[in-house]
Amino acid sequence: MATLVHSVRLLGSVSVDSDRLDGWALFDGGRVASAGVGGDLPPADEVVDGGDGCLVPGFIDIHGHGGAGASFDDGPQAVSTARAVHRAHGTTRAVLSLITAPIDDLAARVAMVADLCDADPTVLGSHLEGPFLDPGHKGAHTESLLRAPDAASVDRLLEAGRGTIRQVTLAPERPGAFDAIRRFVDAGVAVAVGHTNADADTTRRAFDAGATLLTHAFNAMPGIHHRAPGPVVAGLRDERVTLEIIADGVHVDLELIATLFAVAGDRIALITDAMAAAGSQDGRYELGGLAVRVTDGVARLEEGGAIAGSTLTQDAALRHVVAAGVPLEVASHALSRQPAHAIHRGDLGTLDIGAPADAVLLDETLAVRRVWVAGHDA
Repeated sequence: MATLVHSVRLLGSVSVDSDRLDGWALFDGGRVASAGVGGDLPPADEVVDGGDGCLVPGFIDIHGHGGAGASFDDGPQAVSTARAVHRAHGTTRAVLSLITAPIDDLAARVAMVADLCDADPTVLGSHLEGPFLDPGHKGAHTESLLRAPDAASVDRLLEAGRGTIRQVTLAPERPGAFDAIRRFVDAGVAVAVGHTNADADTTRRAFDAGATLLTHAFNAMPGIHHRAPGPVVAGLRDERVTLEIIADGVHVDLELIATLFAVAGDRIALITDAMAAAGSQDGRYELGGLAVRVTDGVARLEEGGAIAGSTLTQDAALRHVVAAGVPLEVASHALSRQPAHAIHRGDLGTLDIGAPADAVLLDETLAVRRVWVAGHDA
């Protein structure tokens, strides 16, 4: 069924003037069949009046752990439950982040995600956030399970993933980290520096070894000091690197996020790092076996009080950064095109003609009105 969306500001299409309010896009056969501004509109089975809102590419979350009370680590039904709430908020496709666990458990979970990828193309693969992390910057990870990235463990996980591991976070100062970076990169995995005590020089060496991401910049790593610039500055100065940002106003101040966009806006990926409480109630939850208390939408470990992921959705992240002064088109890029690029999926994250018809219709307040995945209602 062909669907026409008209009377919108159309973002994410190189062939359309994004400043016009009379943009339109036609979805047919699961793809963007045509797009333009003004003029005679093409025929369609369904016609949607965008009401002078915005039509943007579907959001892609490359770092999130769950939602609606469910965690991605807990199996296919939990994945389905959590994905549904994020899809309603515009996240059309996602990488499933897996928390630190014993290697045998991680291998089983990676294999589970690989099976889901075969059945559901909106599941883009897995992200291993651990266990190759620095204990001193463990965040909401179980310290006793953290370890150096030995070759056998790396190969075990790659074999279990059957080519579907999209991202791995590791601390480059750990023994064997540089060999692991090269091994993961050779297997097509995007390597992220994160949960680390690395200085700027060690971080630069990791990027030269093949790492291309910074996991939730500023969080679980040294900050910027005028005599010790740290991982964030190393990432900002390297054109090869995408910086993940959690734009909930809790993890990083929104004024600082706007400053990062001013420096490297085309290399920022807005992620949720959402845990099970996203789209759900305050209360007690669990993340990777650790008790978490959510109060006023902020998740913290019950023991120690460290921030334990977020309750963020990507549409909220968009509204937050736009309110902080980031242009809508730049913010949209950080939710679609850039995260797709970061995991080597350049076919996603646009509304160019021929691209998958993954789209989000936003009203004048940037609230989600409707979501399409491959041209169908999400």
